[in-house]
Amino acid sequence: QVRLVESGGGLVQAGGSLTLSCAASGRSTSSLAMGWSRQAPGKEREYVAVVSWSGNKFYSDSVKGRFTVSRGSAENTVTLQMDSVQPEDTAVYYCYAGARDTSPRNADYWGQGTQVTVTL
Repeated sequence: QVRLVESGGGLVQAGGSLTLSCAASGRSTSSLAMGWSRQAPGKEREYVAVVSWSGNKFYSDSVKGRFTVSRGSAENTVTLQMDSVQPEDTAVYYCYAGARDTSPRNADYWGQGTQVTVTL
């Protein structure tokens, strides 16, 4: 079993930056894909970014060029560097991990989420 805990959410001004972190416990995540999804009020949860167990990175079109997903210095962490944030990025951000592939639809573990609010 893997427990994921997100941190780093909060208020940020449009155009600014914010870094989210996800720490895993329970087992090593080196063999898992780890990524981020988000859910805004009134919308369904959507995929944001992911890094595979082998280090390949993928992004949704809405965040490509602005966000960067990375494995943390610690083995069982993943970060999401958010640059040039926009009000549309306001959402609860969830960390996920999966053994099968990089898709959040096949994720095995989910964090509780961290709120990101982008202000004007």
